[in-house]
Amino acid sequence: MTQRLFFNDDAVSCEVEVIHCAPQEDGFAVILCATPFHPQGGGQPSDTGWIGDSQVIKVVQGQDAIVHHVSVPVPTGRAQAQVDETRRRLHARLHSAGHLIGVCGEQLGWVPTKAHHWPGECRVSFVAGDNPQPLEAEAVQHTLAQWIAADLQRHTCLDSEQRAIRFGELPGYPCGGTHVQSLAELGTVNVLSVSQKKGVLSVRYALA
Repeated sequence: MTQRLFFNDDAVSCEVEVIHCAPQEDGFAVILCATPFHPQGGGQPSDTGWIGDSQVIKVVQGQDAIVHHVSVPVPTGRAQAQVDETRRRLHARLHSAGHLIGVCGEQLGWVPTKAHHWPGECRVSFVAGDNPQPLEAEAVQHTLAQWIAADLQRHTCLDSEQRAIRFGELPGYPCGGTHVQSLAELGTVNVLSVSQKKGVLSVRYALA
């Protein structure tokens, strides 16, 4: 299995070891011993960037390792990896905002079931818990603004079985995604709508 450097390190540039590179229809597939690139999954798009002089187009979780789809072949051995920092930062902000919406929903008796943190498509879905209270867009946005103004710090708990993320003393979630170091990095989170259909409540959001 590929070691996920981003689990406990926010660095977007590091030296990596290329252990395999094979041609594919649309380029080449590269496997690293350890990677700073987040693969697509958990509701979050993949990182992109570069390994050496080869552009990393997408990153996916394979059966046994993380696979980096690149534009040109990369020699095995040591190479310099560079994650697209602007893309990483955007995805980390969107993912972190989604966590806060999940916490806000839970505080009102809703159970988060699914989250989608893609730019322009962000939403968190809930089902009713034991005693759900009304969840209104304006109230959710106000609560998020208070947490962001408090600039709650990220805490990461990493053990042999799972990784959990929380901000300040808010409840944490098991999560393999990328997140901001503190909530002031989010800026303004706009809650666009709250809707309910067939028992599923959906909160749509975006960054200002």
